[in-house]
Amino acid sequence: MTQSHSRRITRAEVAKEAGTSVAVVSYVINDGPRPVAEATRHRVLAAIKKTGYRPNGIARALASGSTQTYGLVVPNIANPFIASMAHALQREAFVDGKVLLLGDSGDNRERERELINNLLHRQVDGLIYTSVDRHPYIDLIQANGTPCVMLDQVDPGLNVSMIHVDEGQAAYQVTRHLIGHGYKGIGIICGPRDMLNTQDRIRGWQLALEEDGQEANPAWIFSTDYTRAGGYEATLRMLTGPLPRALFATNEQQAFGCLRALAERGLRVPHDLALVCFNGTEQSIYNTPSLTTVRQPVDNMARAAIDMLKNWDGEVRRAEFEFDLQVGESCGCSGHEASD
Repeated sequence: MTQSHSRRITRAEVAKEAGTSVAVVSYVINDGPRPVAEATRHRVLAAIKKTGYRPNGIARALASGSTQTYGLVVPNIANPFIASMAHALQREAFVDGKVLLLGDSGDNRERERELINNLLHRQVDGLIYTSVDRHPYIDLIQANGTPCVMLDQVDPGLNVSMIHVDEGQAAYQVTRHLIGHGYKGIGIICGPRDMLNTQDRIRGWQLALEEDGQEANPAWIFSTDYTRAGGYEATLRMLTGPLPRALFATNEQQAFGCLRALAERGLRVPHDLALVCFNGTEQSIYNTPSLTTVRQPVDNMARAAIDMLKNWDGEVRRAEFEFDLQVGESCGCSGHEASD
């Protein structure tokens, strides 16, 4: 019997080629539930290879109640922090014997909803989810009954499992680091003002300044997209008025855009303007100057998210992780130190 390219080979044809029953073929493919003699097993495997038979994964999933897949929905995979988290989740899912299906919403809430529906219709065994603006479609997921873990802090009233760092506290600590250098007049490049994570990061920045007796100058709050282009554009706006002495960019991409705009105007970091940022990756280390940044423990968070799905029992679980302050040169330090 030769492999057919025009139709799907059936288990009955494999059984005929191997000289056994369809049930025995199923036992070999599914590694049970009944044992198969080694010689018979070899005959079935040889018949599968010869006929080109491919098991129907969807049918197997329906029979077993598991698709061996997890879904991941993120706002924008172009963001290196999100990409690093996706990479870590993929690695942990693979260790668990699962395939990770990625959905990138492109910072669009309607697309986010469509991706969630698509993954739920594919009957993923669990969903890992970061919403565009921390207003997730939890009702949709919970109505479906699919286990879900949020990779961000959301309203506790939503009754959903989540892993996160305290972004307000992180923003406070990195701003305090600038204050520790003696800088007076600290501005912020933040994300869109209606986003909850933006509000958390602004709140931490404001608290640090207030505790030091400094004014959180509204003229030094530059709202923009969480992108290189956003950071570049916000810095150009900043350069049209009085300059702060130091600046907190609320993500790494904004910081890179800021550095570009400053370099074009001949301004040096940290000599003319000190800079720190949030959600740094390894790229921050290899930049010139290296960036002082808050880093989240991506590997540990990914492991915890997969463990929550793997051991799902319907109970809501939440885990808050400590962040690290990776000290580089952009703040005025010598660089490449680390502290909590």
